[in-house]
Amino acid sequence: MGPAVRNPPTPRLLDAQVAVVGAGPVGMTLAGRLAQHGVSVILLEREPRHTGEGSKALCMQRETLEIWARLGVGEAVARRGVQWNLGRTYFRGRELFQTRLPAREGDHFPPFVNINQTEVEELLLKRLGDLPEVDLRWGHTLTSLAQDSDGVTVRCQAGTKTAAEAVNLRVSYVIGTDGAHSTVRHLLGMGFPGHSHRDLFLICDIRARLAFPHERRFYFDPPWNPGRQVLIHPQPDDTWRIDWQVPGETDLDVERASGGLDRRIRAVIGQSTPYELAWVTAYRFHQRLVDRYRVGRVLLAGDAAHLLSPFGARGLNSGAADAENLAWKLPLVLNGSAPDRLLESYHLERRAAGLENQARTDATMRFMVPRGPMRRLARNAILSGSLRIRRLRRLVNSGRLAEPFAYLDSPVVTPAARDRRVPPPGEVAPDARCSVVGSEARSTDRAVTRLRDLFGERFVALLILAGPEAAAAAAIRASRLAWPAPCQIAVVGASGALKGVTVLLDPRGDLRRSYGGAGPCAFLIRPDGHIGAIQALVDDDAVAALPGLQAHAIGG
Repeated sequence: MGPAVRNPPTPRLLDAQVAVVGAGPVGMTLAGRLAQHGVSVILLEREPRHTGEGSKALCMQRETLEIWARLGVGEAVARRGVQWNLGRTYFRGRELFQTRLPAREGDHFPPFVNINQTEVEELLLKRLGDLPEVDLRWGHTLTSLAQDSDGVTVRCQAGTKTAAEAVNLRVSYVIGTDGAHSTVRHLLGMGFPGHSHRDLFLICDIRARLAFPHERRFYFDPPWNPGRQVLIHPQPDDTWRIDWQVPGETDLDVERASGGLDRRIRAVIGQSTPYELAWVTAYRFHQRLVDRYRVGRVLLAGDAAHLLSPFGARGLNSGAADAENLAWKLPLVLNGSAPDRLLESYHLERRAAGLENQARTDATMRFMVPRGPMRRLARNAILSGSLRIRRLRRLVNSGRLAEPFAYLDSPVVTPAARDRRVPPPGEVAPDARCSVVGSEARSTDRAVTRLRDLFGERFVALLILAGPEAAAAAAIRASRLAWPAPCQIAVVGASGALKGVTVLLDPRGDLRRSYGGAGPCAFLIRPDGHIGAIQALVDDDAVAALPGLQAHAIGG
């Protein structure tokens, strides 16, 4: 008699498709965007409730606002925040130069909006309440992870230290967005290579009616903080962020008790101006980056994957881009439209962005806080010389402000010959004012008034052709092709409505100025708003090649 045949164990049903660990702004952004793609999410947060301590991150970049607009809170953040596009840099009380951030007439969002992180979290939290796919669980502390070929078993302690119970969850993937001291990262056994700056920085938010304009001001060696730096930023409700570099031995409690903090503030705002201290902290900046953003079915995003000094506003903005990159890739893998290797492109694209951010902020910190007497002497010579010699001002580094990263070397971006007349594959697709013909005039629940209203849900194939007949024929053919993943066909210049096609009106010529410089072309735009490929539309075979380009863009 042969051996007894045993039935294999029945796989445990999933509690959700994804567990996101950490309900900060990056975790909430990711959970919300995954939910919009139909993914069920358990969002685990160790704190018993939203605390909202301090203002933390402050400067929200245009592309971050675009991500939040897709989630439904971007306009609210922009309305509430302080908009600015001018930065001034000073040396010993004299202005060296101004930096005006690039903006175009008709831009939907300004280059930057200042609003404290706590308010953004409150808006995100409210939005998650409208998404039934997100199960937010407060007071859940992650204790272990065990992944296998089918999923991940997550173990937590739920409740308080005195009344906690063990909770086991089964999910397909786990994303750690649990900050600088990430438990997910520690459970993976991953290091966090990098370094910490020895210099101490003192940051406070004050409420006061000041005659300061809404702009960024950076001071090298001001009379009221000799030998060091000060940064001032506006916030809503007459609130101001002041950031001092201070001696490493500075004790915040002693500063407050002795009146030293008050004297620092008074030196900036004047002796007679009333003010209220809203928040204050002292800390050292860190430059750290994980070697891997992905280990099997567990991924990292935000501060769990990278820490950066705040000069340049690259921390939270980069974390939001992490979330948006993953939010369209993971659903395609979960529903079987894309292979697992698409998730590897998340690691490759976002770690490349992390390396660039780290290089930028490292350069800033080397200039701001030079190591050794010779480097300090050289830095001071550049600053002093900049008062008289304009070309030296290009060497002054008070923080290169955040910009979206271009995935030019990504394995899922199809390269194209460089043509300065159009944006290359890998870059963020430019926005342009437009409108839509017929029944396609709305994208989800928004009226379409600009190209980016079409982004976020699926791929967009934007077709630019010379005449209405050619445009209509190419668009109809593209709409009848078998696409590997959902794709919205959008065409400029066709006359009248076309079934299955979004016909864009371009009365001001914005679309053709941004996309039409290289002749008849199709731009394959990913759900995160980055261009995945460009195809010259020379004949019907060129149109037929578009699904193959999308297959490449999803890891096929």
